[in-house]
Amino acid sequence: MMDRRESLKSMLLGSMAVGLTTQSCLTSTPAEVIDDKIWQYTYGRTPKEAAHDEALLSDCFFEDAENETIKTLANLILPPNEQGTIEQAGVVDFIEFMVKDVPEFQVQIRGGLMWLNNQCNARFNSVFISCTEVQQKEILDKIAYPDPEASEQVQEVQFFSLMRNLVLTGYFTSEVGIKELDYKGNTPNTWDGVPQEVLDDHGLSYDPEWLAKCVDHSKSGELAEWDEEGNLIT
Repeated sequence: MMDRRESLKSMLLGSMAVGLTTQSCLTSTPAEVIDDKIWQYTYGRTPKEAAHDEALLSDCFFEDAENETIKTLANLILPPNEQGTIEQAGVVDFIEFMVKDVPEFQVQIRGGLMWLNNQCNARFNSVFISCTEVQQKEILDKIAYPDPEASEQVQEVQFFSLMRNLVLTGYFTSEVGIKELDYKGNTPNTWDGVPQEVLDDHGLSYDPEWLAKCVDHSKSGELAEWDEEGNLIT
């Protein structure tokens, strides 16, 4: 039987989201360092988009205690394995970015974190991150597996659903998550041209000069160069 993590991977392969790879909020970092740190991967931002993202990344929303709670919750939603962890995927930073980019998330997530701590204090006289894993799961079971027949889900259920979606998106759109999915994307292969028998059927053939230039696998990593008259040089 497919285990829980494999099921999640299968669902995500069917609807891959575009991930954001971000650094933590950088409140005390000089502007030139921010420019170096913000974009580990260049993916074509307009000046307006880049300014927007830099403004988000230069400010912090969650407090340290909230980040610790988010990290603990994320590890319960998607436990670490030999292929990757929540920390390696930068999931907490991803959620920090998302709540600033989508302000509607802020009250829901902050309120949900407070609810977790209040429930743990009432039942176990401790905050969420200080409870045992058994105690944490006892609290989470109330909102992770709600009554499917309920006409309206309570805010705590909506909070957990949102967090689960953010954790899975943050992890499986990170470098380690994509490797775990074994997603290859557009991977170049080896092409030797149209098979000779097909060319013979149509009375066609390759120009030997062009064949040497275009189907030379020893030069597959080189960029083509053209002269001013449009002739292929390499």
